[in-house]
Amino acid sequence: MSTINTPCDLALDAVKALLPYQPGKPIDELERELGLTNIVKLASNENPLGPSLLVKQAIEKSIDEVSLYPDGNGFALKQALANKHGITSEMITLGNGSNDVLDIIARVFLNEGREAIFSEYAFVVYAIATQAVNATARVAKAKPLGGDDAYGHDLATMAELLTDKTAVIFIANPNNPTGTWLEPAELETFIASVSKHIVVVLDEAYCEYLQPETAFDSMQWLAHFPNLIITRTFSKAYGLAGLRVGYAVSQPAVADLLNRIRQPFNVNSIALAAAEAALSDQAYIEQSRELNQQGLQQLADGFDRLGLAYIPSVGNFICVEVGGNSADVYQGLLKQGVIVRPVAAYNMPRHLRVSVGLAEQNIALLEALETVLQGV
Repeated sequence: MSTINTPCDLALDAVKALLPYQPGKPIDELERELGLTNIVKLASNENPLGPSLLVKQAIEKSIDEVSLYPDGNGFALKQALANKHGITSEMITLGNGSNDVLDIIARVFLNEGREAIFSEYAFVVYAIATQAVNATARVAKAKPLGGDDAYGHDLATMAELLTDKTAVIFIANPNNPTGTWLEPAELETFIASVSKHIVVVLDEAYCEYLQPETAFDSMQWLAHFPNLIITRTFSKAYGLAGLRVGYAVSQPAVADLLNRIRQPFNVNSIALAAAEAALSDQAYIEQSRELNQQGLQQLADGFDRLGLAYIPSVGNFICVEVGGNSADVYQGLLKQGVIVRPVAAYNMPRHLRVSVGLAEQNIALLEALETVLQGV
């Protein structure tokens, strides 16, 4: 029998083995470390436009009520979401960002003896949430290199991993950090093939960046698939990363389970007001989408000019291959005042993920990258 000497000895082995999530380096941290100014941060897939005018007005109006607890049920935001998506408010679970609802899903449906399936190169939170509840992760190999869909989810391989222990399948579409995307017909066929007792989580954090000819309404699938949970966020295209608002949409019975363990007041009053305002500002979303499309092309053209391979993306970021010295390139960019995101934790040690910025920020990144590559 092992000896218990400290409270840490009582922690679950699965938790002690976890590697914490590593966010993008904050601007003020780099300022402190290197004494730099005019830093360009393209590390965390944030909307470079900043919050919209409607959001700013809603925030200003809500400030007078910060001494009061927020609406724990998020009635107004749920009603706005229900109206937008053609669903009922009973189908919605609000979260402190979509990370929160992903964690809630894991705590409701996973535990020791159960398994979760997700793709290689998929969002690292799936692995963290699975391990934290002592469940087993089954990782499906991604589409092989060389094809147009390289690095993307391989649904056939994911299906091969299904067992009688499978409880949850996580699918990111578009996927972070690769920016890859699954065709709706292929995805719908896969969901239809999965046993109805297995929860399928469709993580659509970046869906607002899809071009109109590509976008589709996955919310319609909820009527046909009682085991489907769709998660979305206001952190990306809606420009509210600092306020942390996300949500899940599922059948009312599933949402009821998720809401039973959702922390009280997990979305603050300013965030609730800002998200409701953001939801009504379609012009801002269209502007964000157009700016992003231009930025994706600008970065792709720049990488082509530098002779760098990259993964074609439909998100608001691109993974660019800079070689086996990607850590050196990352550090070199920091010294140039440009923050990007290393993705070695995703088993992509040769790549860096670059968020799309404003045109001048993209230029700064490309110029800094050229300078750094000449010196490594």
